[in-house]
Amino acid sequence: MEIIIEILLQIFRFLFQILGEFLLQLIVEIFAELIGQSTKRMWQRDVPFPAVLAALGYAALGAACGGLSLWLVPTLLLDVPGLRLANLLVTPVLVGALMGAMGAWRRRVGWARIRLDTFAFGFCFAFAMALVRFIWGA
Repeated sequence: MEIIIEILLQIFRFLFQILGEFLLQLIVEIFAELIGQSTKRMWQRDVPFPAVLAALGYAALGAACGGLSLWLVPTLLLDVPGLRLANLLVTPVLVGALMGAMGAWRRRVGWARIRLDTFAFGFCFAFAMALVRFIWGA
């Protein structure tokens, strides 16, 4: 019976590690999106920024958020090196897809969108955040 409990605890720990990193990045990105939505009118221009500059800006913001998240949670939730690498590759794709879905939903209901509400810019933000956490996380 003890071995079954130990196996279940290991499975729960594994799931918590994977979901924890994913949820941390998703929550930070949604928070950034909410700030972007609230400040959209203040930064509105007649000619939008070029997409490359916007991508670099979102990557810089994602890297800054990654650093801030390491200050708040200095240890990575994933302790297996292979899972850390998988998190670096898979999580930004999933977060970018969810941001793209949120942008599509906002368009469907007629709400304003920002560039972070697309897969590409959501991916840039999430990848930069994951990369900072991957490199400097303990």
